[in-house]
Amino acid sequence: MIKARHHAVIYPIFRILTRYLMSHKFHSVHVEGDFEDTGKPVLVIANHVSWWDGFWILHLNMRVIHRRFHFMMLEEQLKKHWYFQYIGGYSVKKKTRSIVESIGYTIELLRDNGNMVFMFPQGEITSMHNHAIVFEKGAQRIVDGSSDDVQVLFMANFIDYFSDPKPNVFMYLQKFPAQELKKNQLEFHYNKFYQQALNTQKIKVS
Repeated sequence: MIKARHHAVIYPIFRILTRYLMSHKFHSVHVEGDFEDTGKPVLVIANHVSWWDGFWILHLNMRVIHRRFHFMMLEEQLKKHWYFQYIGGYSVKKKTRSIVESIGYTIELLRDNGNMVFMFPQGEITSMHNHAIVFEKGAQRIVDGSSDDVQVLFMANFIDYFSDPKPNVFMYLQKFPAQELKKNQLEFHYNKFYQQALNTQKIKVS
């Protein structure tokens, strides 16, 4: 598998690019919910709805979480977009034995208090209007193998224009202790959170 690195030039450039894009491509960015940081590693579980998702989560990391940024992506995509390795990207290859190595590497990253990892548990882009997110098995295995001290942060992202020419981004957050999400509880609790976030967003536009 391809492991993550943080290049001394490429990583800062992406941080600068993220600040630029978030301020110039969106009318506003709203973070709904609190993150009371215990100082432990952070695993962000988010819905995957667009090309923008990685920038939104990097923005959240710079604004709220303040950790070394890591994310899992398909190996063929990481080879194609090689520069992502140098901002914290690492590979997973579905339906091969190497997926065990990728899961183990994620668990290893989550032993370091200075790290955060974000995952899209559905494994592909889906509509933000879905009422439920179907998880692949890897996310639960990572939570089950991680320390109970890991901070699991649920994130749900939505965009709405309202009367503005540029979209408004809404990031909903809720933190769970890892021990509450083990033994096949991750998908259940995330979808409960996601439904609440979606209902709240619907109220904003009604």
